[in-house]
Amino acid sequence: MSTTLVPGGVDEPTRVLPAPVPPQAGSTPPQPPTSDAPVEVVRLPPRETVRPTRSTTRADRLALGGAVVGSLATTWLLYTQILPFSGRLGFALVWYALLVVFLAGLTALHRPWPAVADRIATCLVVAAPSIVAVALASTILSTVVKGIEPLLHLSFFTQDMQGVQGSAPFDQGGILHAVVGTLIQMGIAVAIALPLGLLTAIYTAEVGGRTARVVRAVIEAMTAMPSVVAGLFIYSVWLVQLGQQTSGFAASLALAVMALPIMARASDVVLRVVPGGLREASYALGATRWQTVRHVVLPTARPALATALILGVARAVGETSPLLLTSGASTYLNLDPFHEPMNSLPLYIYASVSSGIPQMEARANAAALVLLVLVLVLFTTARLVARRKETRP
Repeated sequence: MSTTLVPGGVDEPTRVLPAPVPPQAGSTPPQPPTSDAPVEVVRLPPRETVRPTRSTTRADRLALGGAVVGSLATTWLLYTQILPFSGRLGFALVWYALLVVFLAGLTALHRPWPAVADRIATCLVVAAPSIVAVALASTILSTVVKGIEPLLHLSFFTQDMQGVQGSAPFDQGGILHAVVGTLIQMGIAVAIALPLGLLTAIYTAEVGGRTARVVRAVIEAMTAMPSVVAGLFIYSVWLVQLGQQTSGFAASLALAVMALPIMARASDVVLRVVPGGLREASYALGATRWQTVRHVVLPTARPALATALILGVARAVGETSPLLLTSGASTYLNLDPFHEPMNSLPLYIYASVSSGIPQMEARANAAALVLLVLVLVLFTTARLVARRKETRP
């Protein structure tokens, strides 16, 4: 007796034939089975139909529109007629919660449960980036609106604030001293932090050992260090113990302390990603460890190392608290980082907002917009460098 598997869920009659038996040597060929041959039929469970959850129909669009209108109307009724609530933030939160409930209920009228769960998860997932996008857009828009007037004057970029009153018109005074001070301080900070961070990453990634693990743990802890701690460290060592004066170089030391762990940590991750086969091939050709690092590992990881450098600079360029303790404030252009106070964009913004003068607050927003553009340029450059590394054959 043979067994034949037949898919279930078939309404039409199906003729079932027994499985053929291979002929043996010296035997006669098998004869076709007669109608009296015993046949056992085993039916498989019916094939499960795939129910789409991502497809959008006219009913789905109507459900979304009805959920939006219904949630808005219900929230307005609760806030203005029933409950003693007020405030835009609370209104938005209640409206969003009701939107999810209404959309789930309307979807359940014509969709199975997997589709309802998909709609709820979509609402929750879309809400997170939407909140971030709205917060970023509102910050940028508010800065542009409040600081656009000083940016329309060329003197804002070509003059400093020496001898200029805070209530002076916007065609007098500017941020030249702050921009130049920021560039000088960041240049010195990069010159200090870059080689130290790269050498630390080479030690932790290429040399290894127990000490390297300790160094890596310290670097990871320093990445979360508050910026004011770096300022206090330089203040207590450079200014108090060594008796130096506030200057751009002291601010650069504090910024270097902030950028060093970021560069070292990012460079360590990049170097550890380099394939080990490249190192083994270099060692097989007779190269030393230093030659392998110099001629194989570093060239391979060069684009990603540039990204680590840019991220470290972007991390330190907007810090204010270390500069309050180390650089000092000035209203004139100072090109000497080792003598006299040197202003910078973060410190200029802080001092202008603290003055309480409307014109200075507008100048602070304009300087904040310049600093924001500088940071965005750095991060965009880092993304382009990383993308070039990914697309390189």
